[in-house]
Amino acid sequence: MFEHLKTKFPELTDHWERYAHVYKREEVPARTILLREGEVSKRSFFIETGCLRAWINNQGKDTTFQFFFEHEVISSAESFRKNIPSMCTIETVEPSVINVLTKKDYELIMADLKTQPELLSNMLDITFERQLHYMREFLSFIRDTPQERYLNLLREKPQIVQRVPQHYIASYLGITTVHLSRIKNKILKEKR
Repeated sequence: MFEHLKTKFPELTDHWERYAHVYKREEVPARTILLREGEVSKRSFFIETGCLRAWINNQGKDTTFQFFFEHEVISSAESFRKNIPSMCTIETVEPSVINVLTKKDYELIMADLKTQPELLSNMLDITFERQLHYMREFLSFIRDTPQERYLNLLREKPQIVQRVPQHYIASYLGITTVHLSRIKNKILKEKR
Protein backbone atom coordinates (compact mmCIF):
# COMPACT_ATOMS: atom_id res chain seq x y z
CA MET A 1 0.00 0.00 0.00
CA PHE A 2 2.70 2.50 0.91
CA GLU A 3 5.10 1.77 -1.97
CA HIS A 4 4.51 5.24 -3.46
CA LEU A 5 5.16 6.95 -0.12
CA LYS A 6 8.25 4.84 0.44
CA THR A 7 9.57 6.03 -2.92
CA LYS A 8 8.72 9.66 -2.18
CA PHE A 9 10.06 9.59 1.40
CA PRO A 10 12.57 6.69 1.55
CA GLU A 11 13.90 7.85 4.90
CA LEU A 12 10.49 7.10 6.42
CA THR A 13 10.08 3.51 5.18
CA ASP A 14 10.16 2.08 8.71
CA HIS A 15 7.38 4.44 9.78
CA TRP A 16 5.06 3.50 6.90
CA GLU A 17 5.53 -0.19 7.60
CA ARG A 18 4.86 0.32 11.30
CA TYR A 19 1.45 1.87 10.62
CA ALA A 20 0.34 -0.14 7.57
CA HIS A 21 -1.68 -2.58 9.72
CA VAL A 22 -4.12 0.12 10.90
CA TYR A 23 -5.37 0.77 7.38
CA LYS A 24 -8.32 -1.40 6.29
CA ARG A 25 -8.41 -2.27 2.58
CA GLU A 26 -11.82 -1.96 0.89
CA GLU A 27 -13.02 -2.51 -2.67
CA VAL A 28 -15.69 0.05 -3.46
CA PRO A 29 -17.95 0.30 -6.54
CA ALA A 30 -18.26 3.49 -8.62
CA ARG A 31 -20.64 6.19 -7.35
CA THR A 32 -20.30 5.13 -3.70
CA ILE A 33 -20.57 7.97 -1.21
CA LEU A 34 -17.91 7.59 1.46
CA LEU A 35 -18.81 10.79 3.35
CA ARG A 36 -21.82 13.08 3.03
CA GLU A 37 -21.69 16.84 3.32
CA GLY A 38 -22.81 17.76 6.85
CA GLU A 39 -21.64 14.50 8.46
CA VAL A 40 -18.66 14.41 10.80
CA SER A 41 -15.79 12.56 9.14
CA LYS A 42 -14.45 9.56 11.04
CA ARG A 43 -12.31 8.17 8.20
CA SER A 44 -9.51 9.17 5.84
CA PHE A 45 -8.86 7.35 2.55
CA PHE A 46 -5.62 6.36 0.80
CA ILE A 47 -6.39 5.45 -2.82
CA GLU A 48 -4.70 2.30 -4.02
CA THR A 49 -6.56 2.24 -7.36
CA GLY A 50 -9.42 4.28 -8.72
CA CYS A 51 -10.68 7.83 -8.70
CA LEU A 52 -12.62 9.78 -6.06
CA ARG A 53 -14.08 13.25 -6.12
CA ALA A 54 -14.95 15.85 -3.53
CA TRP A 55 -18.05 17.91 -4.21
CA ILE A 56 -20.50 20.30 -2.59
CA ASN A 57 -24.22 20.85 -2.97
CA ASN A 58 -24.50 24.21 -4.72
CA GLN A 59 -28.16 25.23 -4.72
CA GLY A 60 -29.33 21.73 -5.59
CA LYS A 61 -26.54 20.93 -8.08
CA ASP A 62 -23.38 19.08 -7.19
CA THR A 63 -20.21 21.03 -7.87
CA THR A 64 -16.97 19.06 -8.01
CA PHE A 65 -13.95 20.86 -6.66
CA GLN A 66 -11.29 18.15 -6.62
CA PHE A 67 -10.41 14.75 -8.07
CA PHE A 68 -8.10 12.25 -6.39
CA PHE A 69 -6.29 9.30 -7.97
CA GLU A 70 -3.90 6.50 -7.10
CA HIS A 71 -1.47 7.15 -4.23
CA GLU A 72 -3.36 10.19 -2.95
CA VAL A 73 -5.08 10.70 0.37
CA ILE A 74 -8.52 12.23 0.62
CA SER A 75 -10.54 13.26 3.62
CA SER A 76 -12.63 16.17 4.74
CA ALA A 77 -9.61 17.40 6.69
CA GLU A 78 -11.36 20.04 8.76
CA SER A 79 -14.09 17.58 9.73
CA PHE A 80 -11.68 14.71 10.38
CA ARG A 81 -9.33 16.79 12.55
CA LYS A 82 -11.84 19.02 14.37
CA ASN A 83 -14.96 16.82 14.62
CA ILE A 84 -17.10 19.36 12.79
CA PRO A 85 -19.59 18.74 9.95
CA SER A 86 -17.93 18.14 6.60
CA MET A 87 -18.18 20.91 4.04
CA CYS A 88 -18.10 18.35 1.20
CA THR A 89 -19.20 14.95 -0.01
CA ILE A 90 -16.59 12.35 -0.97
CA GLU A 91 -17.61 9.85 -3.65
CA THR A 92 -15.97 7.25 -5.87
CA VAL A 93 -16.01 8.06 -9.59
CA GLU A 94 -14.86 4.62 -10.72
CA PRO A 95 -14.50 1.27 -8.95
CA SER A 96 -11.78 1.86 -6.40
CA VAL A 97 -9.58 0.09 -3.89
CA ILE A 98 -9.07 2.29 -0.86
CA ASN A 99 -7.24 1.92 2.41
CA VAL A 100 -9.24 3.40 5.28
CA LEU A 101 -7.75 5.03 8.36
CA THR A 102 -10.17 5.64 11.23
CA LYS A 103 -10.07 8.73 13.40
CA LYS A 104 -9.20 6.58 16.42
CA ASP A 105 -6.18 5.02 14.66
CA TYR A 106 -5.14 8.42 13.31
CA GLU A 107 -5.06 9.82 16.85
CA LEU A 108 -2.93 6.87 18.04
CA ILE A 109 -0.48 7.46 15.18
CA MET A 110 -0.32 11.20 15.92
CA ALA A 111 0.38 10.54 19.60
CA ASP A 112 3.21 8.21 18.60
CA LEU A 113 4.63 10.69 16.09
CA LYS A 114 5.00 13.50 18.60
CA THR A 115 8.38 12.01 19.41
CA GLN A 116 9.39 11.83 15.71
CA PRO A 117 9.82 15.36 14.35
CA GLU A 118 11.19 14.25 10.95
CA LEU A 119 7.95 12.46 10.09
CA LEU A 120 5.80 15.33 11.32
CA SER A 121 7.85 17.69 9.19
CA ASN A 122 7.24 15.56 6.09
CA MET A 123 3.53 15.38 6.87
CA LEU A 124 3.46 19.17 7.11
CA ASP A 125 5.14 19.37 3.70
CA ILE A 126 2.37 17.19 2.25
CA THR A 127 -0.24 19.45 3.86
CA PHE A 128 1.40 22.57 2.42
CA GLU A 129 1.51 20.96 -1.04
CA ARG A 130 -2.25 20.39 -0.82
CA GLN A 131 -2.78 24.00 0.36
CA LEU A 132 -0.74 25.31 -2.57
CA HIS A 133 -2.86 23.21 -4.94
CA TYR A 134 -6.07 24.74 -3.53
CA MET A 135 -4.65 28.25 -3.85
CA ARG A 136 -3.78 27.64 -7.52
CA GLU A 137 -7.28 26.27 -8.18
CA PHE A 138 -8.90 29.25 -6.45
CA LEU A 139 -6.81 31.78 -8.37
CA SER A 140 -7.50 29.97 -11.64
CA PHE A 141 -11.25 30.39 -11.11
CA ILE A 142 -10.73 34.13 -10.62
CA ARG A 143 -8.16 34.69 -13.37
CA ASP A 144 -8.83 32.16 -16.15
CA THR A 145 -11.69 31.65 -18.56
CA PRO A 146 -13.39 28.22 -18.68
CA GLN A 147 -11.46 27.44 -21.88
CA GLU A 148 -8.15 28.34 -20.22
CA ARG A 149 -9.05 26.17 -17.22
CA TYR A 150 -9.85 23.25 -19.56
CA LEU A 151 -6.56 23.71 -21.44
CA ASN A 152 -4.72 23.75 -18.10
CA LEU A 153 -6.49 20.53 -17.20
CA LEU A 154 -5.39 18.91 -20.47
CA ARG A 155 -1.80 20.01 -19.89
CA GLU A 156 -1.44 19.47 -16.12
CA LYS A 157 -3.89 16.66 -15.30
CA PRO A 158 -4.65 14.63 -18.42
CA GLN A 159 -5.80 11.67 -16.29
CA ILE A 160 -8.91 13.67 -15.36
CA VAL A 161 -9.89 14.14 -19.01
CA GLN A 162 -9.08 10.48 -19.77
CA ARG A 163 -10.86 8.88 -16.81
CA VAL A 164 -13.60 11.18 -15.52
CA PRO A 165 -17.10 11.51 -17.06
CA GLN A 166 -17.74 14.78 -18.89
CA HIS A 167 -20.48 15.96 -16.54
CA TYR A 168 -18.04 15.82 -13.58
CA ILE A 169 -15.40 17.70 -15.57
CA ALA A 170 -17.93 20.37 -16.51
CA SER A 171 -18.94 20.66 -12.84
CA TYR A 172 -15.26 20.95 -11.86
CA LEU A 173 -14.76 23.75 -14.41
CA GLY A 174 -17.92 25.53 -13.26
CA ILE A 175 -19.71 25.20 -16.58
CA THR A 176 -22.45 23.09 -18.17
CA THR A 177 -21.75 19.99 -20.26
CA VAL A 178 -23.01 21.90 -23.32
CA HIS A 179 -20.48 24.67 -22.68
CA LEU A 180 -17.73 22.05 -22.24
CA SER A 181 -18.66 20.48 -25.60
CA ARG A 182 -18.41 23.90 -27.26
CA ILE A 183 -14.97 24.48 -25.73
CA LYS A 184 -13.75 21.07 -26.89
CA ASN A 185 -15.08 21.67 -30.43
CA LYS A 186 -13.45 25.11 -30.55
CA ILE A 187 -10.09 23.67 -29.46
CA LEU A 188 -10.34 20.94 -32.13
CA LYS A 189 -11.09 23.52 -34.85
CA GLU A 190 -8.14 25.67 -33.74
CA LYS A 191 -5.80 22.67 -34.01
CA ARG A 192 -6.79 21.99 -37.64
